[in-house]
Amino acid sequence: MATARVFGAGSAGALELMMFHPVDTVAKRLMTNKETFSKANWLQVIFQDSAEKGTAGRLKALFPGLGFGAVYKISQRIYKFGGQPYVKEFVKTQTKAESKAARTFSDGLAGAFMGMGEVVLLPLDALKIKAQTNPEFRNKGFVTLFKQEGLRKLYAGWQWTMARNAPGSFCLFGANGFVKEYVFHLKDHRDATFLQTTVSSVAGSVSSIVVACPLDVVKTRIQSGTFGNEGGIRIIQNIVQQEGMGSFFKGSIPKVVTVGPKLIFSFTIAQYLMAKFER
Repeated sequence: MATARVFGAGSAGALELMMFHPVDTVAKRLMTNKETFSKANWLQVIFQDSAEKGTAGRLKALFPGLGFGAVYKISQRIYKFGGQPYVKEFVKTQTKAESKAARTFSDGLAGAFMGMGEVVLLPLDALKIKAQTNPEFRNKGFVTLFKQEGLRKLYAGWQWTMARNAPGSFCLFGANGFVKEYVFHLKDHRDATFLQTTVSSVAGSVSSIVVACPLDVVKTRIQSGTFGNEGGIRIIQNIVQQEGMGSFFKGSIPKVVTVGPKLIFSFTIAQYLMAKFER
């Protein structure tokens, strides 16, 4: 069972990275952009110092941090998708969850715990984001950047990461479980067909992105390093005073429309492969 979960979740993470890393880069750059996104500056925002280059140069500019992303994404998916079933089984045993509502809540609660624990992988995510949003962090190795930044900087925003991950992961797994329980009436979620798994993953992924977006903006700005030493509270105050409440949802549409499919894809593949390998 452990091998099935590791292999299924790891395969999903690798496939997700290969297909969606450029989209993630665009979303991160939108989140760290302080100016209003417009026709006049969209090339500069998205392609940064490669804005004036040709098509090939611009496409290459969307793949910084790929190495960090590979280590981070595969380990994250194994940890989160492969580990959540173990925590869910523990929660169900402790709470004696038998009803649909109890099983759905166990799904969400286990997801929230896994989301908060995900903070241990934060340095890899931070280095990926820095490479995606800052030209000066590109073409440097892991050891060089790790020494240059130090643990304190690489764990910057860990509180906001936990605050974002808890409700986001609760919705991801909770909404996924809700659809399987109440729409498809599956007591054993491993019995879901590929179509049922896809539908439940869509519900979980979209709700997770929308709920987590405001805190995701704060987390991304802290990790990007482009806002100085501003803490999360100061960033929130500046957004409210200078940019307006709508800025908490910067990047939300690109994330739902483009990053959403990334999460839907990996969540669907991970669940389906894990169920098949376990069977």
